[in-house]
Amino acid sequence: MASDTPPMNLETKRLIEAQAMRALTHPVRIALLEVLAVHQPLTATQAGELIQETATTCSFHLRQLAKYGFVEEAGRGKGRERPWKLVNIGFSIKEEDLDAEGRIAADVLMSVYFRRALERFDQWQRTHRSYPEELNRASAADQNALFVTTTELAEINAKVREILMTYRDRLVDPSLRPSDGRLIEVLYLAYPVDPGAAFTAKNLGSNEP
Repeated sequence: MASDTPPMNLETKRLIEAQAMRALTHPVRIALLEVLAVHQPLTATQAGELIQETATTCSFHLRQLAKYGFVEEAGRGKGRERPWKLVNIGFSIKEEDLDAEGRIAADVLMSVYFRRALERFDQWQRTHRSYPEELNRASAADQNALFVTTTELAEINAKVREILMTYRDRLVDPSLRPSDGRLIEVLYLAYPVDPGAAFTAKNLGSNEP
């Protein structure tokens, strides 16, 4: 699906309005953004084949995504087919930008996104032995508990993000992708826990009543 379409914008789209965030909380729209990030430009028909939805369904949701500035037309296609591309690579949400309605919408949106990503991780866990051994060794599933200050936590997050951003241009420009490269999803979560309540058998998955 190579094309002469210019690479997408490296900058993330900064979400502020609750309405735009609510527009994303639909599985088809999320799937369309994900597949466009890897294969753009795509027509509704091409996208539908990849995410297993009809062209009509994809066309409707692509127009909705365009309404809120997430995608745009990528020139002319064959016949009446219109190819689409992302406007930005991903999105960001800053707490200081949000009003009360926006905070609720942001919480719902992030919950939907991370549930989807964790489902993919669960799929990997159930099937990883069918992949090459070297890929299993290179992959990671790690959990750590740290005692750090707020400032130190911010520094850790910044360092991790800096490392990840080193490879971001490969998603934006397919010509930079190594011939033996694979699409890898990296989940990074850092959050406070209450030691008095977080480490019970119930939270650790016990089936006991």
